[in-house]
Amino acid sequence: MKIPIFTDDAGWQGAQLKQAFARRGVDTVFVSLQDCLVDLSQLTPQIHIPHFDTLPPAAFVRGIAGGTLQQVITRLNVLHMLTRQGVRIYNRTQAIERTVDKAMTSFLLRMHGVATPATWVCESRAQVELVRQAAIQNNQQLVIKPLFGSQGQGVRKLPVHESLPVPMQQYVDGVYYLQQFIESADKPHDYRVFVVDGKVVAAMRRLGNGWVNNVASGGRCEAVQPNQQMIQLALNAAQAVDIDYCGVDIIQAASGEYYVLEVNSIPAWRGLQSVTDFNIAEVLVDDFLCKSEISKNSQ
Repeated sequence: MKIPIFTDDAGWQGAQLKQAFARRGVDTVFVSLQDCLVDLSQLTPQIHIPHFDTLPPAAFVRGIAGGTLQQVITRLNVLHMLTRQGVRIYNRTQAIERTVDKAMTSFLLRMHGVATPATWVCESRAQVELVRQAAIQNNQQLVIKPLFGSQGQGVRKLPVHESLPVPMQQYVDGVYYLQQFIESADKPHDYRVFVVDGKVVAAMRRLGNGWVNNVASGGRCEAVQPNQQMIQLALNAAQAVDIDYCGVDIIQAASGEYYVLEVNSIPAWRGLQSVTDFNIAEVLVDDFLCKSEISKNSQ
């Protein structure tokens, strides 16, 4: 049995998955979606995956490289086409699409009644100015984030005295995604809650040097036992985006309320693993094999 792990940079997470699959008797090969071929020259559509003579029963998506709109759509289309041809994609392609786009994530969280910070999305600078003026009147601090982005890159506060970024400035890319800044009670921190198959399997507290707490930005990890509010909020968030597994970022405001900041469909877990006493990759692989109806130790 051989399974593709779609990624352009396997890294630590990819190595962990490869080892976990091997322990279950499943061989894996790293494949870039950029190297796949959609062949529509015959009556039956063919999707060619490097290193595979026939389509595998399932594929694990560990990363989708950025690129032009056409390139990203093409890579997602490969996953959609594979799904239509019976390949179980993990995470499901629609879930990846919903969560890679922060605006859609925020929309779905609101639609399902999941607590999340006040958010505004638009292309118009005039509309942003109106939002900003209302925020000033309501004593709200705003944060601007890239619509597509990860690891805290491009996330920054928007001070009252600072002029708006221009539409095509780096990280803005023509779309303004603004969110109310949530201040925690003590030193800046938030939580990463890891959900697999509708269950919270691990959690950690992230403490940053500033107000951005991502591990990639220097945040420190501490083991934490999530309380019932955090657990239910994370499960509701995962259900809202209909996802196999995810990392849910949660913050507790100084007033005590919990909010979901983001839902990550291709989450890193190296920091979480450092404060967790079981192998997270094995939990993911077992869920993958179960949902793909592949028996363990298949050869």
